[in-house]
Parts: sequence; structure tokens; C-alpha cells
Amino acid sequence: MQKHAPLPLWSVAWPVVGWVLLGGSLFGVVGGWWVALLAAGLVGTVLSAVHHAEVVAHKVGEPYGTLVLALAITVIEVALIVSMMLAGGPETTALARDTVFAAVMLILNGIVGICLLAGGSRYREQTFGQLGVSASLTTLAAIAVLTLVLPNYTTSVVGPVYSPSQLAFVAIVSLVLYGTFVLVQAVRHRDYFLPPEARADAEAHANPPNGKLAAISAGLLLLGLVAVVLLAKALAPTIETAVASAGAPKAVVGIIIAMVVLLPEGLAAYRAARANRLQTSLNLALGSALASIGLTIPAVAIVSLATGWTLTLGLDIKSSVLLLLSLFISTLSLSTGRTTVLQGTVHLVLLATYLFTTIVP
Repeated sequence: MQKHAPLPLWSVAWPVVGWVLLGGSLFGVVGGWWVALLAAGLVGTVLSAVHHAEVVAHKVGEPYGTLVLALAITVIEVALIVSMMLAGGPETTALARDTVFAAVMLILNGIVGICLLAGGSRYREQTFGQLGVSASLTTLAAIAVLTLVLPNYTTSVVGPVYSPSQLAFVAIVSLVLYGTFVLVQAVRHRDYFLPPEARADAEAHANPPNGKLAAISAGLLLLGLVAVVLLAKALAPTIETAVASAGAPKAVVGIIIAMVVLLPEGLAAYRAARANRLQTSLNLALGSALASIGLTIPAVAIVSLATGWTLTLGLDIKSSVLLLLSLFISTLSLSTGRTTVLQGTVHLVLLATYLFTTIVP
């Protein structure tokens, strides 16, 4: 039996480094250089946490593996959002919306665009299974519109917010949609999400880690997630101050959070596209988008209902147009099962438009 590779040293070191940095903060260490170290520690600990989540997911298998990865990413995202909301007070009511919207736009146009462009430039044309991608986009479109567009048009309270009962309903609906998607992806129609060449052998997979390795990763995952929460809380005032000092809109804070959370998935998706495994890239990208919006909104809704915070969810007209255009273009560009550099370029142009109009509204 093939022996599973040991854990990389960096994946073990970063959670420890994160806790050392937190200890320094408790002793009152300050300064711009220390903030830079805290930021590096946060990014490194996020990467480490997701790596250990992948190890645990590989051990437990599907469908539980998908849930482990989704929950790990969502805990990180919610931790960053809640930490910065607590630090920023009432002025951060739109932070969750901005972060989730940024995550969806960065995934649909950034990660997908880079993967299509990188794969197309290297292999001219790449193929993938349409059924799985169609299921992902259908679910994503439903959750995105219900959580980010519909609040502008309800009448129980003046938008762009939901009333408490509406917020609870949308949170439940989001969980139902995401849970059904996970059931389809991991159990009932798993073959939809496998690469075309792998469907003849749906059970083919890499050798899973042993129990000891998985247990170590589970412990390091827990340490990493707690460190991410505390590091985010320590960095929250600095990030908001830096964005305000630069004269940038508050939505930029959401983009920064989304970039940190999506960095591991983005790198993994890019590597898969460069290796001519576009199906894996799209599964990672669209799965991350669904986890981000399908689990983060319910989690933040629970916090809002429990604390009485106002949760602003509805996007403005400009952002709504960009969201709907991104969903429409994604449906068209991924409708044939074949992609070239053209689709990648279109997605990246939409990403550039989103970033530019965020800074210059």
C-alpha cells in the first residue's frame, strides 16, 4: 500500500507562527512592521487551515469531505466579517454584503477567467462536463439574487434590508439550496462533477491519509481557525483605517477580505487548469462561490438576529447589473462544454470593470 506523504512543514509552522504573533499583540507590540507581520501571519494561517481541511476531507471522503472544506472556508470568512463588524460598529452593516458580493465576482470573473485564459493559452481548447457546471450556476444564481438583489424590492421594511422574518426565511432557503447542491454533488449525481475521462472509474482517487495524519491535521485545523479569528480581530482597525485614509470606498474592505479567503482555492484552481484539469478548476471555483454565499449569509443572518444588528444586503443598481451580467455571461461561456482564451478574456474584462467601478463609482 502506498504511504501517504507527510504534512508539509509550512502547514505545521503557520498556525504556530500565528499564535506567536497573537502573543506579541497581547504584550503590546505595535508599529507598522508589526502590522505587516500580522497580515503575513493571517494569510499564512488561512493557507494552512485550508490545507489541513483538505487532508481531513480526503480522509473522511464524500459527502463529508465537501462539507469539511466548505465549513472551513466559511468559518474563516464569517470570522473576518464578524471581527471587523465588531471593531467597526454600526458603520459596517454592509460589510457582509460587500464581502459576499466581492467573493462571487472574484470567483465568477477572476478565478474562472484566469483558469480559462491559462488553460486556453496552453492547450488551445479545454473540455469539461456541462451537467455539473450547470447545476452549480443554477444554484448560485438563485441564492445570489435572493440574498443580494431581492432585498431592494421587498416592502415590509424600506430596503436594502430584510425584515427579521424575511431574513430568517432567506437564510433557511439558502441553506436548503446549498444542502441540496451538496447532496447532488457528493451522493446522487457525483458523476456530473467528475472529469469526462474519469467517469469510467468514478471511484478512482489518490491514496487517503492514515488516521494519525488526519488527526494531526484536524488539531492543526482547529488551532488555525481560532488563530484566524483572533488575527482578523487584531487587524480589523488597521485595514479600515488604511482604506479610509486612501479615500477608497468601504466596499474595498470587503474585496480585501474576499481575496484573503479565496487565495487558497484560487491557487488550486489555477494549478488544475494549467494541468489540463478544467473540470477540477470549475468545481473548486463554483463550489467556493456557493459555500461563500450559501453558508456565510445564513451564518451572518443568525448573528444579526441574535444581536439585533442591521444587516444591509441589497446591492445598488450598478452592482446588481454587474452581478446579473456576470451570471449571464458565465451561463453562456460555460454552456458548450468547451472553452478557449476568448471566454477567459471576457471574464477578466468583467472583473476589471467591477474593480474599477468600485474605486471610481
